[in-house]
Amino acid sequence: MPLPYQDTTGPGDAGPLRDARLRGGRPLVVDVDDVLMQTSLSSEAIWSEIAHRPAAAIALAAAVLRGPAELKRRLANSAHFDPARLAYDTETVAYMLRVLGEGRPVYLASDTYDSALVGAIAQHLGVFTAWTASADGARLDPEALSLLQSWSQGFDYLGHDSEVLPAGATRIPRRSPAAPSVATSDPVGWRVWAKLLRVHQWAKNALVLVPLLTAHQFGLWPAITALFAALAFSLGASAAYILNDLVDVSADRAHATKRERPIASGAIAPAQAIAAMALLLIGAITIAAVVSPAFLGVLAGYLALTTAYSFRLKRLALLDVVTLAVLYTIRVVAGAVAIGVAMSEWLFAFSLFIFMALALVKRYVELDRRSSGDRPLSRDYQPNDRAMIAVLAAAAGFNAVVIFTLYISSDAVRALYGHPQIMWASCPVLMYWVARVMLFAQRGLIDDDPVIFALKDRVSWLALGTIGAIMLAAM
Repeated sequence: MPLPYQDTTGPGDAGPLRDARLRGGRPLVVDVDDVLMQTSLSSEAIWSEIAHRPAAAIALAAAVLRGPAELKRRLANSAHFDPARLAYDTETVAYMLRVLGEGRPVYLASDTYDSALVGAIAQHLGVFTAWTASADGARLDPEALSLLQSWSQGFDYLGHDSEVLPAGATRIPRRSPAAPSVATSDPVGWRVWAKLLRVHQWAKNALVLVPLLTAHQFGLWPAITALFAALAFSLGASAAYILNDLVDVSADRAHATKRERPIASGAIAPAQAIAAMALLLIGAITIAAVVSPAFLGVLAGYLALTTAYSFRLKRLALLDVVTLAVLYTIRVVAGAVAIGVAMSEWLFAFSLFIFMALALVKRYVELDRRSSGDRPLSRDYQPNDRAMIAVLAAAAGFNAVVIFTLYISSDAVRALYGHPQIMWASCPVLMYWVARVMLFAQRGLIDDDPVIFALKDRVSWLALGTIGAIMLAAM
């Protein structure tokens, strides 16, 4: 049975290791970063703090400038650090359990982090015979290593190659058959990067092309401009997704499916993700500036709003779905700005309502899963809100249909279409599609994102193609 965990009160005090009685076998000493964990503990603690208190980013940046000791002090005092939400290396944990099964003791030793953080990890895992941590940011307490060295069997060390070990200690190569591999040391494949960037979500940015079609701008140059605008939004949206994953990393690890996201699973380190986010932002801003200064302004507004959504707005009931509807509508507005056409008020109103409906369906699906035990975190909803959310979603969806019918009767349609009366045939198709989405959500047949569902659904594509054919016939 593991001994009680004891704190290291200061340099030279190796109490936890001194009090541990070796009960047989050669001890194993394990470090934290990139060994016990797939990522850096400091980056995990930083993003956990920022997620709960965005204003803390300024104080943390100042702590970084003051040096590692100041940063460590701030992280150790964090009230939001949760060791249960870290990306532990499962191979390392399995290896430690095998060592314990052989009757050998296992110790957690860190020369980088404060005892508050290391002790919390040891307490959570509950597999360590004892642990020790740095108290002042220096290398691991020499007395602790000396005590380990004094044991007749010596000890094995699984950790950083730069650590200077005393005589009698054996460094276990992290790629040896006897020791676990470290996932973060492997080159990250393109599929993992594509998953991080949510490349499959880029299809949503086809909304930028909608004004090109509704305004009947079929020339080559407007088409090229619109495609570059869609690319800029795709890059910017990917950067926003990365920021969202960094902020939500703790909550994602408690989610049934989101735990497989690259950052949450530890496949991509936060530092790598931040570098990718910076490159994506540079690319998006550069392309947007080439398209037009006005389009750059719209993209900047989109990025500002999606950042506010990631940090705060998504935690506020109803305001979160309104924000999602606005974010989708901004894509349509951006398309009009990019090709230099006036944004149709009809298209603007239709976009707001149809995307409000889809955002509400998204929340309905999440609430439905919460009631079945997969409880999403950080959402200001209750399970009994489902009925109201369903009513609001249906109302928004059919209001979009009403707006479309009013558009057919408007003077704007007569100026663009030679036979506008033919467009009435598209209304039953749109009504059927909206009702079908609501019905499928009720039956639990829609994943987290109804937009992605529509992109994968053959019936949705058939409905879209039918409406497109009707509108072409009306021309």
